[in-house]
Amino acid sequence: MTQPPADFDQQIFHQHRNLLFSVAYRFLGTAADAEDAVQDAWIKWSAADRSQVADPKAYLTRIVSNLALERLRSTRYKRETYVGPWLPEPILTGGDAAEAVTDAESVSMAMLVVLETLSPLERAVFVLREVFDFSHAEIAEAVERSEAAVRQAAHRAREHVRARRPRFPTDRSRQREVTERFFAASTGGDVNALMELLSPDVTLWTDGGGKVRQALRPVVGAHTVAAWFAAIGTVTYQGIEPADMNAELVEINGGPGMLFSGRNRVIATVTFDFDADGRITAIHNVANPDKLRAIAGGTTHHVATR
Repeated sequence: MTQPPADFDQQIFHQHRNLLFSVAYRFLGTAADAEDAVQDAWIKWSAADRSQVADPKAYLTRIVSNLALERLRSTRYKRETYVGPWLPEPILTGGDAAEAVTDAESVSMAMLVVLETLSPLERAVFVLREVFDFSHAEIAEAVERSEAAVRQAAHRAREHVRARRPRFPTDRSRQREVTERFFAASTGGDVNALMELLSPDVTLWTDGGGKVRQALRPVVGAHTVAAWFAAIGTVTYQGIEPADMNAELVEINGGPGMLFSGRNRVIATVTFDFDADGRITAIHNVANPDKLRAIAGGTTHHVATR
């Protein structure tokens, strides 16, 4: 069989690039590592005998899955020694995630936090099986394990995620409405309005990574969390006066979020988790500048699963 021309191979890879990023990001929880995995996949794809590849999409997905799994194992120690809560690296997402509830949920900050508690193998198997609908046999080939081992890992991961991430009916318009109200109340310093939007046991997770001042432990309770956000417009943060601080609503990780910036740099992102009644149960605040590069770059990632 004749080897296809190089530009055709580039075209094939580019055609599946968004999918490869989508897989790697859900494995790793950071855009930088996911992009590195995709780039390494391109190198392997370029060096492979592509004339023997019957299904380029499946082949490329196997490559990036294996690379991302290796990278996940190597970064495990760094995350265990991280200063304060470790949160995923937020990304700007496009309309595809908002249109498909499953896609949006699987890339949400809350879900990625839960996936972080799985072993690397369990995480890989869960993502490929539950999110991308791979068969156990396909996953076994991708992660280089027996099909029996994959089935066991899939069962453990599914039970673990279900216990920590109950499924609520998702009304996306309600989420958007609550986020807009939270945005108005926090930028206006209205504690009472914030209290109305928060679950009594709401938890705020802040990630400064030791680079900027943030709470090193979760902040729990509606009144404390409301007071925290009501103060946004009254205090200097990271050397930026309130008058120089900009806040806007953007789509982050498949859902509505808040983006804070000032003096030509991104300062923080805020995303929310909701209960069945639309009240905010968890808030994820990422302020570590190392984790804001993907947001600052302004690239909108399309993280659909098909």
